[in-house]
Amino acid sequence: MRVLVLFAHPVETSFGAAAHARLVATLRARGHEVDDCDLNAEGFDPVMSREDRIEYHNVAVNRRRVAPYVERLLAAEALVFSFPVWNMGFPAILKGFVDKVFLPGVSFTLRDNGDYVPTLHNIRRLGVVCTYGGSRAWTILMGDPPRRFLKRSMRLICAPGARCDYVAHYDMNHTKPERRARFLKTVEAKFSTW
Repeated sequence: MRVLVLFAHPVETSFGAAAHARLVATLRARGHEVDDCDLNAEGFDPVMSREDRIEYHNVAVNRRRVAPYVERLLAAEALVFSFPVWNMGFPAILKGFVDKVFLPGVSFTLRDNGDYVPTLHNIRRLGVVCTYGGSRAWTILMGDPPRRFLKRSMRLICAPGARCDYVAHYDMNHTKPERRARFLKTVEAKFSTW
């Protein structure tokens, strides 16, 4: 498969970067064509400008400032998000990517009556590799917004029946090297099945 990996961590020596590297290496070892999109390294601008918002619903022009990213998304057959959960959400650069690239005419259309119609059917499989500062129990108590968004909303715009593999390392605030090493093995094991 052609897999687009969206990586969102600004520090190349972070544990998130190590998990991302293991993910990409595993996918490539399986023979997949990986488009490794490091949003920070590529200098993606996550800010939705006034012009971006005004043109948002105009499918004739809404892609023009993000066209290369739209092309990469539409060329993919699978999509993997690799990020740290900060303040119970995506890093700003990843949230901005979703807001600016998953546009009308790209990932959905709106009918004349306002009905939302998912169209990102080239994506047949979703994956997530992420880290949380808090424990799983605390995350559940907070509603786990990233998991809900990716496993529900994002999955709904993809091909019908698209599977989502969600691999998360919780409680980074108290993690030890042995547990981090086990998580990297979990990432490898999960994506070795792709």
